[in-house]
Amino acid sequence: MTQPGQTSQPTQTTLESEKHAASRVTIIGMVLDAVLGLIKVIGGTLFNSQALVVDGVHSFTDVASDWVVLAVMRLSRKEPDADHPYGHQRIETLGTLLLGSILIAVGAALAWENILRLLAGEEQMVPGWPVLVAAAVSIAGKEWIYRYTRHVGMKIRSDLIIANAWHSRTDAFSSVVVLVSTIGAMLGFVWLDVVAAIAIAAIIIHIGWKFTWDSVKELIDTGLSEDDTQMLKTIAMETDGVRNVHELRSRRMGHDILLDIHLVVRPEISVSEGHQIGMKVVAGMRDALENIRDINFHIDAENDQKAPHTTESHLPGREGIHRLLTEALGELPPQSRLRLHYLKNRVHLEIFLDGNHANPSLSTEQVRAVLADYPWFGSVRVWIAAS
Repeated sequence: MTQPGQTSQPTQTTLESEKHAASRVTIIGMVLDAVLGLIKVIGGTLFNSQALVVDGVHSFTDVASDWVVLAVMRLSRKEPDADHPYGHQRIETLGTLLLGSILIAVGAALAWENILRLLAGEEQMVPGWPVLVAAAVSIAGKEWIYRYTRHVGMKIRSDLIIANAWHSRTDAFSSVVVLVSTIGAMLGFVWLDVVAAIAIAAIIIHIGWKFTWDSVKELIDTGLSEDDTQMLKTIAMETDGVRNVHELRSRRMGHDILLDIHLVVRPEISVSEGHQIGMKVVAGMRDALENIRDINFHIDAENDQKAPHTTESHLPGREGIHRLLTEALGELPPQSRLRLHYLKNRVHLEIFLDGNHANPSLSTEQVRAVLADYPWFGSVRVWIAAS
């Protein structure tokens, strides 16, 4: 028995609001990146700082990534449709993958160029004091836009916006490296400027790799961490009515989590009780992880991981069993109810009779005698309600 948990589908109004918030913070960051990039590239060129020039190129990569973010957010925040019932968040994952790839490519090119300069032993010029001013302005500006962007990303639950925020912070880190290396160069360690440029490029590559690898893991449906998975299993096991949890599968879609879980319950309970137990498990899991979007739970009356003979599909159904009983014993009383339990390739029957219409000739022994020769027969009980 498979039942869907409560799906938290965002409304179109919510999606539009999230798209607007993401676009606004991205445009502000893009303008800031463009201004800082110009200041650093021009300042580095005029005042002999290769590290500041590389830092400026880093800022221009932020501008390019901002354009990617704007385009991706417009697509990923579209409402679910017939072709994409789970929504379009994977477009955001692809955008994050593209952003990470851009960072790796730019960082590698800058690192290679400056490694060649360092190995060539070119004479280095001492950077001028305006480099210190440009680096300080960059640190302040990029740290502010990082905090602002990350706040928005957390609020709208967007990994892409959060990734873009960290891209901004790497620019702040690289500006710190420029500041320190410039001071060192002014004190006589001129080679520090080129070393700093290589270090900044390495930072860019590292952040790009992190974004890329996280996106790849999501695209191949990597599950939750072992700790989170065990926590969710514990929540299910501690729910009243759950005997065992023998399968829990998870995957991510953007910032959201999708879960499939198999719950083992007592075999004699009703379908509605099994569903109620499942809904209690869903509620407990949602309290533990707020970004769970969808939970599908399957209710099992037996543990098909441990049972040597799980119940097969060829066993007779309600109509077939009812026909066998009718042919052998005559028509069942009109108020009778038949309940079937399918366990370990056997069918166990319960027959409920209304006391006012009970057929005195219908007994547990009679039904057992009719079905005893069938290999699928497990047991039978006949219940007669008090009149």
